[in-house]
Amino acid sequence: MKALVMRHPSAVLLLAQLGAVLAYPFLDSSRGGIAALSVIEVVVVGFALWAVRRTPALNVVATCLGLPALVLSVLEAVLPGSATVVLLSACFHAPFYFYVSYGQIRYLFDDERVTRDDLFATAAAFTVVAWGFSYLYVLVEVLWPGSYTGAGGGDYSWFQLLFLSFTTLSNTGLSDIAPTLGHARAVAIVEEVTGVFYIGLVIARLVGLTLRQGRSSG
Repeated sequence: MKALVMRHPSAVLLLAQLGAVLAYPFLDSSRGGIAALSVIEVVVVGFALWAVRRTPALNVVATCLGLPALVLSVLEAVLPGSATVVLLSACFHAPFYFYVSYGQIRYLFDDERVTRDDLFATAAAFTVVAWGFSYLYVLVEVLWPGSYTGAGGGDYSWFQLLFLSFTTLSNTGLSDIAPTLGHARAVAIVEEVTGVFYIGLVIARLVGLTLRQGRSSG
């Protein structure tokens, strides 16, 4: 089991992200459950980064961002409604997830052949980017209340903003929440551009490696 996890750390990350998405609605009313999910997410993401990029510098940065994010996740459950804790949590979670996505993409682009874990890394990096932007949306809402409109009447949970993030990053436009103030719309624009470039660059990289492998084997 350990060897399988070490061979496919990106698969572990992807399953953890998707598992948390499916579990969140069941734990939405439980502060302890939400805190446990957040802690598990940070630990698994940090492990995935370590397993993918075993570089001391990367581990140092991940630790400096991940440990405070882990602690603040617990504090959000202990001190519900604290704008300061939510703000600090978003300030650490967003760069942590973006840094992990950087590690995933760098891992993908450093390979000279397409492996099974590369495919998992492609999907995992996408989910991690969406996670990072969801915390940016939280940050915007704390600093500029009323930044969003739609279902929920203005009191939006992190899960609702995660839904907004995924629909924006994938450019599907399915969300029933919309950014209305300038800063929220600016973040949404950046996420839309990120989604387009991610799909274009990463898919092009995978196709290029696949064609190269085909020529080499032929």
